[in-house]
Amino acid sequence: MPEKNYRFIISGGGTGGHIYPAVAIANEIKRLHPSAEILFVGAMGRMEMTRVPEAGYKIIGLWISGLQRRLTLDNLSFPLKVLSSVRKSYKIIKDFKPDAVVGVGGYASGPLLYAATKMGIPSLIQEQNSHAGITNKLLANKVDKVCVAYDSMYKYFPNAKIVLTGNPVRRDITELAGKRPEAMKFFGLNPDRLTFLVIGGSLGARTLNQSTELALQKIQEAGYNLIWQTGKLYYPTAEAAAKQQPTDQIKAYDFIKRMDLAYAAADVVISRAGALSISELCLAQKPAILVPSPNVAEDHQTKNAMALVQKEAAVLVKDVEASQKLWDTAFALAQDTTRQQVLRKNIAQLAKPQATEAIVQELLKLA
Repeated sequence: MPEKNYRFIISGGGTGGHIYPAVAIANEIKRLHPSAEILFVGAMGRMEMTRVPEAGYKIIGLWISGLQRRLTLDNLSFPLKVLSSVRKSYKIIKDFKPDAVVGVGGYASGPLLYAATKMGIPSLIQEQNSHAGITNKLLANKVDKVCVAYDSMYKYFPNAKIVLTGNPVRRDITELAGKRPEAMKFFGLNPDRLTFLVIGGSLGARTLNQSTELALQKIQEAGYNLIWQTGKLYYPTAEAAAKQQPTDQIKAYDFIKRMDLAYAAADVVISRAGALSISELCLAQKPAILVPSPNVAEDHQTKNAMALVQKEAAVLVKDVEASQKLWDTAFALAQDTTRQQVLRKNIAQLAKPQATEAIVQELLKLA
């Protein structure tokens, strides 16, 4: 029997935390079914409009953005954007004729999933966080499946639709064994030193960057390596600050494409607590200090972080306390190999390396 020519639409984006899981799902579909046709739908002007084509997939943009917490012109135009995006979503689905649709979160996910459910197209939500967003809560009753990463999600979604899969991550993150020598060479770091990795998410994180900049001299004097992903906005300042230190073992980057090597090099990771970052840390099995962003809906990063902290799988430093406490906590952890071992062991138990495969299998059942 000839293989079915599958057609899927994957919608969502806004940050790397939505885009990279979406691309991981697409790559797994193509691995299993090379002839499958995949179309992405994102938000105009957002990161996915460049990152998705770089990954080799076509994307169409919707005129959509999120609601701001304060009264702005964007908020006044929000109803018009929603209507425009839903109308365009109907047309995209009618033209592309997908077998099923996936929503990974982000601005474009809502209109596309809404249109798909109205048109009777099988649909699946991939909820990455430990606290469900408003859009996914509203759509959960209409979609066919909800793939989740945390076992506490039954309070948000219909139980019969939930599948506990974990979050999809890039395949290279699941294959770190033996990569440390390559990683140290790639970043030009001394393999005999402890290495910190600071990652503030794809858009950067002001608190992490400012705290790290203040700690550079101590990092250098203590003889540690530092891999520092700053985000585009903070990179010029960070690069200048790093160059002022009398060492070549502090490396600042606006964006790290080889995150597999960054994790392989790291002994201790300092990170925001986005769902993707946490899933990657679990797979990388690294001692982590999490600094949840306060600038996210319903404080979901704190909830993500607490899911690990309660199992002694990570350390939490509040954003408002980071300038005083973050690097003192980091230096203390660097000296405490027993604590590192406990964190490494506990975070590894939360890893779900087959998450991407499990999500794609659920999707194929719908198609």
